[in-house]
Amino acid sequence: MWADALPNLLIGLREGLEAGLVVSILLAALRKAERKAEPAEGRRGSSAPVWLGVLGAVMLAGSFAAVLTYSTDVLSSRAQEAVGGLLSVFAVALVTGMVFWMRRTAAGLAAHLRGEVARAVAIGAGALTITAFLAVGREGLETTLFLWAAVRASGATFAPLFGAAVGLAAAVVLCWLLYRRAVRLNVGVFFNRTAIALIVIAAGVLSYGLGDLQDASLLPGQHWIAFDLTAHVDPGSWWVSIVTGVTELAPKMTVLQVVAWVAYLVVVPAVAAGVLVAALPAAGATDAVVAVTVDREGCARDFRSAQPGTQTFAVSNESGRAGEINLDDAAGGVVAEIETLGPATTANMTATLGSGTYTIRCILSGQPVTSSAPVRVSAAGGQAVSVAVKPVTVAELTGPNRAYQAYAADQLAALAGAVTAIRADLGRGDLAAARKDWLAAQLDWERVGASYDSFGDDGVAVDGLPDGLPDGVTDPGFTGLHRLEYGLWHNQSAASLRPVAAVLARDVAAVRKNLTSDDLAGDPTNLPLRAHEIGEDALRDHLSGIDDQGSGSAYPQTYADLQVTRAVLGELSALINARAPKVLPAAQTQLDALQQALLGTQADGQWQPVGSVPLLARQQVDAAVGALLETLSQVPDLLEVAPTP
Repeated sequence: MWADALPNLLIGLREGLEAGLVVSILLAALRKAERKAEPAEGRRGSSAPVWLGVLGAVMLAGSFAAVLTYSTDVLSSRAQEAVGGLLSVFAVALVTGMVFWMRRTAAGLAAHLRGEVARAVAIGAGALTITAFLAVGREGLETTLFLWAAVRASGATFAPLFGAAVGLAAAVVLCWLLYRRAVRLNVGVFFNRTAIALIVIAAGVLSYGLGDLQDASLLPGQHWIAFDLTAHVDPGSWWVSIVTGVTELAPKMTVLQVVAWVAYLVVVPAVAAGVLVAALPAAGATDAVVAVTVDREGCARDFRSAQPGTQTFAVSNESGRAGEINLDDAAGGVVAEIETLGPATTANMTATLGSGTYTIRCILSGQPVTSSAPVRVSAAGGQAVSVAVKPVTVAELTGPNRAYQAYAADQLAALAGAVTAIRADLGRGDLAAARKDWLAAQLDWERVGASYDSFGDDGVAVDGLPDGLPDGVTDPGFTGLHRLEYGLWHNQSAASLRPVAAVLARDVAAVRKNLTSDDLAGDPTNLPLRAHEIGEDALRDHLSGIDDQGSGSAYPQTYADLQVTRAVLGELSALINARAPKVLPAAQTQLDALQQALLGTQADGQWQPVGSVPLLARQQVDAAVGALLETLSQVPDLLEVAPTP
């Protein structure tokens, strides 16, 4: 009986460790994102949203297990076999996909989760909880389904569940020990080797599931028996229990079950090996992966040599701290980087090296910056190499940011004048004039460049939406330009909108007063983000119609966003050209194309609502925005400020 516990123990250990490492990466990325958002020393946000998301994911997995168990119990015998067989096959498909995915993309998992956490931190605690919930929930649902299928295939109840519980508990303890640096584990080797055992278990579950489908008459061949050993061996003997428990095979199997089992064991390992090869650079273009280690004693002390051409470094973090790892050239340019490397994790860093001297630099949380010994590389002339990007300094961004602040101040002055005109229109009861002046005010605000609510609460007061408010558009907390838009295009009286305009005037004054503070446009490191995020705002909010409260002004607002994007790029042009001379010419060409596409949505010189514009013209705008955003996505990375520990 206890042999049935072994496969589930392995499943619980592997899947639990994978989920634990995801949580570790999330926490590490959270700390880094919050250090960027709150650079003041000593300020650290709470990790409670992450743990809340993890708790929700665990509860979801438990609920899923209960639904699987109790919903199938009420079915007829044939229906149970049909459902069980289908779910077993589906579980095997999920696990097989997971094995391929881990071998191909595990090295980029930390970077992906870091990006999700950075975006979630910018939005708020709720988004961070959802990010953690989704990241861990996938692991939980997959594990629950596969364990359920394995338990069903074993035919036992207690032993498989006990094995799974022991495996999950061991994974929790192991993740904690890894985090505390009490043990060391090559995570990549662990997952690769356990994948072999997992494939054997999955093959058995697949054959059992197909047998269930045959018993339910959903597949033919139920009576085409490949072998039947029940008359020759005792199914209850210890050695049969071990073989059955480990492989999920039965003494009696059909031809389809045997063929599926053999085919799975032959095809899946071969494909998995192919995935691993495909994930590496082409033969002849790279050397073997070089393992380097970051620990408490130093940064990549085992980095002693490198070869010309494409080089991959597998960086293992055994320091117990999260941080960023850079490969720098002799001039201090960053040739390659791992932006977030969590404790007890390994990630790949790939670059094409030419002649020169290279150093690995470690920027770990709470520690001074450390570097490896310099390594000299000699290469033949004319060989293509990775472009080194020199990090910018806050001082280099300060001048452009001050110029942007002056530009934004002019736009805010125009906005204040437009709000004054709206108040006068409403005082006269002239709603038509108020609508015209509202559009002028909204475009002035767009030209300020307040991307992703980066003006904080002051910006939300001026341009917030009713989403999330208890009473929606009637909620007292819904104020600002969009509140006026809703009233002006929903036949509300001038008298009812005068107080809204008065509050808007006060909020605009607050933004003007605080423009240069650190909470608004005072942080120079935010300027490169605006170059990309303003266009993202246009795509996400305007062109999708999310922020439309009745005016149908998506295209003029996008045009205003285009204008401020030109202004921001102009202030950053010297820094961008010094690092990537081809980026700005490409962006300017795409900005011109977007401008022409936007002007093409007008009729008789007047802006039209999205729904009134021909499909071809709408598609041209969407395509132009997409191409521009692809180019501008390089700017934040090109002008990244070097991190501080």
